[in-house]
Amino acid sequence: MRILKLLIAISFLSTTHLLAQQNNNSNKKMEWFGDAKLGIFVHWGIYSVNGISESWSFFNNYINHDAYLKQLDGFTAEKYNPKEWVDLIKQSGAKYAVFTTKHHDGISLWDTKAPNAITTLKNSAAKKDVLTPFVKALQQAGLKTGIYYSLPDWSYPDYNVFTSKRNRYDIKTEPNRWQTFLNYQQQQLTELSTEFKPDLFWFDGNWEHSPTEWQADKIHSLLRKYNPNIIINARLDNKGDYDTPEQGIPVLKPAAPYWELCYTMNDSWGYQPYDTKYKSSNMVIRTLVDCMSMGGNLLLDIGPKPNGTIAPEQVKILKDLGAWTKKHAEAIYGTQAGIPTDHFNGKTTLSKDKKTLFLYFNYKDRNGIILSGVKSPMKKVSIVGYKGDIEFTLVGSDNWIINIPENAFDNDVAVAKVTFDEPVQLSTPTLEAINTDKNTNLKIKVLANNIAKGKNPFINTNLAFDGQGYKPTGNTEYDNWVMKNAEALYKTGKGISNGHYEGKSALSEDKKTLFLFVEGTPNGPIALKGLKNGIARIRVVGEGTILLSEVYNKLYWSKVPGITYIPLPPDKVDKNLTVIAVLLDGPIDLFEEKVTALESNM
Repeated sequence: MRILKLLIAISFLSTTHLLAQQNNNSNKKMEWFGDAKLGIFVHWGIYSVNGISESWSFFNNYINHDAYLKQLDGFTAEKYNPKEWVDLIKQSGAKYAVFTTKHHDGISLWDTKAPNAITTLKNSAAKKDVLTPFVKALQQAGLKTGIYYSLPDWSYPDYNVFTSKRNRYDIKTEPNRWQTFLNYQQQQLTELSTEFKPDLFWFDGNWEHSPTEWQADKIHSLLRKYNPNIIINARLDNKGDYDTPEQGIPVLKPAAPYWELCYTMNDSWGYQPYDTKYKSSNMVIRTLVDCMSMGGNLLLDIGPKPNGTIAPEQVKILKDLGAWTKKHAEAIYGTQAGIPTDHFNGKTTLSKDKKTLFLYFNYKDRNGIILSGVKSPMKKVSIVGYKGDIEFTLVGSDNWIINIPENAFDNDVAVAKVTFDEPVQLSTPTLEAINTDKNTNLKIKVLANNIAKGKNPFINTNLAFDGQGYKPTGNTEYDNWVMKNAEALYKTGKGISNGHYEGKSALSEDKKTLFLFVEGTPNGPIALKGLKNGIARIRVVGEGTILLSEVYNKLYWSKVPGITYIPLPPDKVDKNLTVIAVLLDGPIDLFEEKVTALESNM
């Protein structure tokens, strides 16, 4: 009996040690990925010729398959300069790139020897293997190599699915034919592994078959045979090394320890000349910061033209992004998810030892920025990219005001670097106990903070929606602000979370009007994430100025809401705190579900 117990104990310890070792090895191989923060996705294929949806255009019968393949004749790559591409990618600040070696349309962009493959070398006007020189330039530049590979191949004669209306066969009745396809697929994956030695595989299209049907375990083994440290996304069998939310920036921090948002500059993955709805560089930079604050990466997409050049709009965004990443490198690479969002009106990240806190703010507030609920004494505060001294003041026991000089602000997102002698210690953020008698701006911000938390001091007073009945305090500046913004104070309650809006907010009694408290002067449009409602009207409270808005990344086939951007004219900014009223088409309805891969493109 004792021997049996001893054997059980030894077995348990061995298993525990093995699991710990496997976990340690996994963390080690993922280290570069977690530190990278920014990658560039390259969607290039024959779909750029007509400027139509990659693969989906024939799958959904917008164009027949023969007409789709005729684009091979226009894919010339005549001005393709892979070194220029890689130089631009590196300039953007990206640490890796993911290249579409084969999309669902089955066009392979390298010289694959797999039987019946359609390739750019053999079948296109370019007569080129366009993948090999790109990977070579990428690796010479010291960047990590990512290989995008579509599991479906709608052009392959032995793949069962052809279009949304037609299948070639049933794999249950013709298993040998299905195995022919799997052999083809595994040959291609072997070629990609041995010829290009990638650091990462980015699979797509797993929804058409089960992991068993794809032989996912065999694929994992195959890829790790050639590179034990290969990183594989979760689109093969939903058990990969990292998750890949698509297009929708997560509202809440994803549960996965590693994740990456794949994101387009406009609304298209491949080059589409008539899709001119490009996000501004400011929006893209803020999206990167948003991902970083939740511990994720941004995989930003470019779609080159069929001649091998990159659209000037995309070049500009990459260069602007590069200027920002170069200036703020220490606040990007190697950082981890930040502190809870209610401590600061902006995004945050932490250093690995938790002794450095980075604060990201996309506004200029000459009254100082507030960091609340931080118990650890601040050792030093600096602005990344600025050499001057930064003053900071402790208010109460755990709240801090950081004063930013005029010339220290950034035109997109400024970053304050806060250092401590210990891993930062937090407390419940509250501003209620702060003495604001001598600081009107702080008094107004504390008021907004309390209302946002559902602690409205005007609920049981005579204050009416138009300011009538208000009892002045004697502080003229404060009283004028209250009278001007009474609509946002009258019977308003707790606002929405900072994941939806980067600031404080409140809701009207009927939940049909969302009030946004805007600190300072925004560098770009105000952003609302995850709002399902339609918007009837937006205006500046107390002035009646009507504001316009525009929604980005709302894909009509996806239930994920886009991002609503609201530009605020500088001449409408209140010197203390601007309030914007967003009138909704019903009680507020917010999206807080997990953002996943999009399984269709109708």
